Amino acid sequence: MNKLILEIRAGAGGDEAAIFAGDLARMYQKYAAKRGWAFQVLDSNETSLNGYKTLIAGIRGENCYENLKLESGVHRVQRIPATERSGRVHTSTASVAVLPEVEPKAVQVNEGDLEVTFSRGGGPGGQNVNKVETAVRILHKPTGIVVASRAERSQFANRERAMSVLRAKLYEAQMEAEMKKTGASRKEQIGSADRSEKIRTYNFPDDRITDHRVNAKVHNIEKILDGNLDILLEKIAKNSDGK
Repeated sequence: MNKLILEIRAGAGGDEAAIFAGDLARMYQKYAAKRGWAFQVLDSNETSLNGYKTLIAGIRGENCYENLKLESGVHRVQRIPATERSGRVHTSTASVAVLPEVEPKAVQVNEGDLEVTFSRGGGPGGQNVNKVETAVRILHKPTGIVVASRAERSQFANRERAMSVLRAKLYEAQMEAEMKKTGASRKEQIGSADRSEKIRTYNFPDDRITDHRVNAKVHNIEKILDGNLDILLEKIAKNSDGK
C-alpha cells in the first residue's frame, strides 16, 4: 500500500511530551525523505521548543504503509528534558497511529453526517492562505471524529485531504469492530494499531531504544531520530521472524 495517514499526539508529560512528539514527527519526515516518499503535513497544533500537541500528515510512496504500520502505539521517552533545571530524568509519552489511506468506495460516508467549517489557513502558501478561508474542518457527527486540513491552497483540495483522513479513521474503527465480533485478540497481533499499547521506549541515559513487542534493542538514538529508522525496523523484523 502506497498511501497512509500518520497521526502523532503528545501524551503524558506536558511540554516534554510535545517536544518528543515533535522529535518523532521529524524522524518520520526524514525517514520518508531518505526513502523518496512524499511527506505532507495536513494539520498540526504546534507548541514552543519545536513541539507538537498533534500532527497529522499524509505519506505517499512505494510500500510506505508496509514499512511503517508497526509504528502504531505508545512511544515512551526517558531523558532530562530541555525544560528541566535540576537534571532529573523524566518519562513522557506520545502516541502514533499509522492508518492506510483507503479509496472512497471502501468506506461509505453520508454527506448528511458531516458538519464542514472553513477558516483561514495560516500555514505555508503565501499571502493567499491568510486572506482566503481555505482551511477545512470536518466533524463526523455519528462518531464525533474531527479531521482537518490546511496544507493545500484551495478549499476543495483541503476538503479532499480531510476526507481522506476521515475515511482512514472510519476504516480503522470498522476493522476494530470486526475484530471484536470475531473475538480476535489485538494484543496477539503485532502492528494492530492499538494506540493504548506501549510499544517502545527511547532511553537517552543508556542511549538505547527497546521495542517491547519483540524485545528488540538498538543503540544510537540520535542517529535513528535523524531518520535512520531502518536500523530499528530491520531488528524488529528479524526478532519478529524468530518468535
